[in-house]
Amino acid sequence: MLTCRLAGNWTTRRVAGVDKAMRAIADRKGLTALVVDVAQVGRMDTAGAWLIQRLVATAREKGVDARLEGQSDVTKILLGAVADASDKTMGRRAEKPANFVVLILAAIGARVYEMRDDFLGAMNILGATIRGGQMKLGRGHGINMAAIFSQIDRMGVGAIPVVVLMSGIVGAIVAQQGAYQLSYFGADIFVVDLVGILVLRELGVLMTAIMIAGRSGSAITAEIGSMKMREEVDALTVIGLNPVGVLVFPRLVALVVALPCLSILANFAALGGGIAVTWLYSDIPPVQFIDRLRVAIDVSTIFAGLIKAPFMALIIGIIGAVEGLKVGGSAESLGKHVTASVVKSIFVVIILDGAFAVFYAAIDF
Repeated sequence: MLTCRLAGNWTTRRVAGVDKAMRAIADRKGLTALVVDVAQVGRMDTAGAWLIQRLVATAREKGVDARLEGQSDVTKILLGAVADASDKTMGRRAEKPANFVVLILAAIGARVYEMRDDFLGAMNILGATIRGGQMKLGRGHGINMAAIFSQIDRMGVGAIPVVVLMSGIVGAIVAQQGAYQLSYFGADIFVVDLVGILVLRELGVLMTAIMIAGRSGSAITAEIGSMKMREEVDALTVIGLNPVGVLVFPRLVALVVALPCLSILANFAALGGGIAVTWLYSDIPPVQFIDRLRVAIDVSTIFAGLIKAPFMALIIGIIGAVEGLKVGGSAESLGKHVTASVVKSIFVVIILDGAFAVFYAAIDF
């Protein structure tokens, strides 16, 4: 058995002089037991503690019964912290690279847990919204109408130009492609049925929701996320206000009001683009287009699209709010969650549109 009694100050400036001797002790052959006595050690910092811990750890790896003696309370805390950090570092180095299949399964599992957390956060926001404004935590309901109308102006009125322009172009493209294909069969007039049904049931509300997700959904995440970064959300809680009632509720109500109205404008713009293209491309005058449109569609065709709008608005607003509240303290986190908000909103909106299409087919609507 070998006993090493250490003395003096074991600090950064002094450990270089004993490093070689410590390595020689660790490399000694035929050693069965090692006692390191630190009772006479004066001052010690992290470098000295690491040197002592390295000696003990190296001896134990070789099967030597190594232990520390004479530790003071302060020395014990420092040596224990260095030992924990050393064990974690060595554990990471000793780990073998994970199998490719394991990495894929781990990534899938992490996404499932993330989806669970997002769902719970969304349900929390939705429940608080259904209960009302809840401006004050636990003290009645207060709805700020000025905030709601301000958000309607920003998300609804401000989005009219881009929604009308994009919808008009999409309607014109659908009409042109439909007329080009149907002209081979001499059925140019049926392009009216194609444009009317496709726009009113699917494309009108879907394109509007996608544009609102990219325009307003990202704005919701950026606004709430920047407030979260500056700790303004925490400040609202400290002064007794509910962040959901103050920040999220007006935006959700504004989206639920604005998206159906924008969908109606998008439908008119798309039909207008279809009328212009069929008039120029297929020689179908506007009067004939409208007469055929009255035959091709009915009230159910119009409502089949508009019914989706409030649900899509809720999804866009809730996802934007959830991602905004998840923002950390860095600009990188803000950009990451803004991107995630837009991608998730568009993805879920398209999934919801497909679910509605299956549901309408099941009930013959």
